[in-house]
Amino acid sequence: MYRFLLTPRWLGYLALTLVAAAVMVFLGNWQLDRYRARTAVNERIDAGATMSPAPLRDALPAPSGGPGGTGPAPVERVTWTKVTATGRYDTANVVLVRGRTVDNEVGFEVLTPLVLADGTAVLVDRGWIPVAPGAGATAQPSVPAVPAGDVTVTGRVVPSENGGTVGRRDGKLETRRISVTRIAKQLPYPVAGGYVLLDEQTPAADPAFRAVPIGHTNNWQNFGYVVQWWIFAAMSLVGYGWVARREARRLANLDGPRQPLDRAAEPAPATPA
Repeated sequence: MYRFLLTPRWLGYLALTLVAAAVMVFLGNWQLDRYRARTAVNERIDAGATMSPAPLRDALPAPSGGPGGTGPAPVERVTWTKVTATGRYDTANVVLVRGRTVDNEVGFEVLTPLVLADGTAVLVDRGWIPVAPGAGATAQPSVPAVPAGDVTVTGRVVPSENGGTVGRRDGKLETRRISVTRIAKQLPYPVAGGYVLLDEQTPAADPAFRAVPIGHTNNWQNFGYVVQWWIFAAMSLVGYGWVARREARRLANLDGPRQPLDRAAEPAPATPA
C-alpha cells in the first residue's frame, strides 16, 4: 500500500521534509541558546542591584601600554555587577554621548574619565541630561561641574559598545556610541576595557543628572521563537505523513476490485423472426 514511498519522487519529498525539519530544529536550538544567554544577563542585572560592590580591578583589569590603549574587555560573568573605585575626574576630557533616550526624551549621557592612583583611568557614565528646551537634539547641554579632589564611585560594569566616531566639538568629546577603544584614543592615558554606569558617588552627584535606566533583555521573546520553530518542525513531519496517507488511499481506490456486472440489467438477445 505504501510502496510508492520508495519511488524517486516520494524519496525526494521525504529528503526535503527532513532537511526542512532539521533546519527548523537548529533554529529553535539557536534561539534556546539566546534565551539562556539573555536570562543570564537578567540574572546578573538583578544580582547587581543588591550585591556589595567589589573593587574595580576584580572586574576590569588594569590596562597595559601607553596613552590611548585599553585593557581587556570585561568577561561575561562580571558584566552588570557592581564595583567601586576612587580617583579624580578629568574635566578636560568630558565625553558627551548624543541621541540617548530616557523616558522617550532625547538627551546626552555624560562620560567622564576617572583617573586612578596608578595613572590609568576608567570611563564613568555619570548620568543623562536632556537637551535645553527649544534647542535641537544635537545642541550640547550644560554639564554640571565635577567634584574637586578625590571621588569614590559605585556602579555597574558595562561592556563597550561597537561603532561610532569620536570628535571634539566646543571643547568636549562627542560620540554616538560608547566605544571604549575609540574614546581611549583621544585620551592621554590608558583606559579600562569597559565602563562604569554610576549608581552612587561620594561626594554626591549633581541632581541635574538623571540615572540611566538598566533595561532587562526580552528573553521570553526568544523562548517564544524556540517553541515556534520546534512546532514548525513537527508540523512538517506530520504534514508529510498526512499527504502520504492521502496518496495511499487514493491509490487503493484506483486499484480496488471491480464490481461485477448486473446480468439482469443487460439487454435480452434479439429473437430471430
